[in-house]
Amino acid sequence: MNDVVFKRNELLAQTVIKGLESRNMKGYYAATKAEAMQKAMELIPEKSSVTMGGAMSAHEIGLVEVLKNGDYNFIDRDAYEDKRAAMLAAYDADFFIASTNAMTDDGILVNIDGNSNRVSAIAQGPKKVIFIVGMNKVCGDLDSAMKRARNVAAPINAQRFGLSTPCAKTGKCMDCKSPDTICCQFLITRYSRHADRIHVILVNDNLGF
Repeated sequence: MNDVVFKRNELLAQTVIKGLESRNMKGYYAATKAEAMQKAMELIPEKSSVTMGGAMSAHEIGLVEVLKNGDYNFIDRDAYEDKRAAMLAAYDADFFIASTNAMTDDGILVNIDGNSNRVSAIAQGPKKVIFIVGMNKVCGDLDSAMKRARNVAAPINAQRFGLSTPCAKTGKCMDCKSPDTICCQFLITRYSRHADRIHVILVNDNLGF
């Protein structure tokens, strides 16, 4: 990453962290993927029950592999024959690992979901939620965050899953009602009523979509 961009991200992260604090959420800055991993491990005690949504950012920093192979009760949805049972187990987990489709520089998180297991667990259920967020996800305001979620994250994920949606074919949101749409539920997290529940690790790197 260009040194000037890196410095800009470093400074912007401090603004985001202050915004999160004003919303009863905790933010942390990690200069590298390795630092992000270290911070996540500090937040998750061994023996904890841990599960996740489809967080590519958590895979990219190596967190998922550590949770699968370490001394954790990792609820691996992909390993469950009964996917619904795995999704329901998430609501009673100690930790839910997620990323975000976009966020504002004053700490609002924006997420879109198809099956809605991810956004519902972010909103309620697991004792704590840890977001792994690349600085590429930070936007100037809620409108630009929504546009990023719909026009960047959603089309890429639709293509990744091989779905037949207009955005998978055009690369932009068409506000569709396709049977394959993954834009079923929109969650805007502007405040956490429960202190110490939502933790956001900001990584000075491009992570996820």
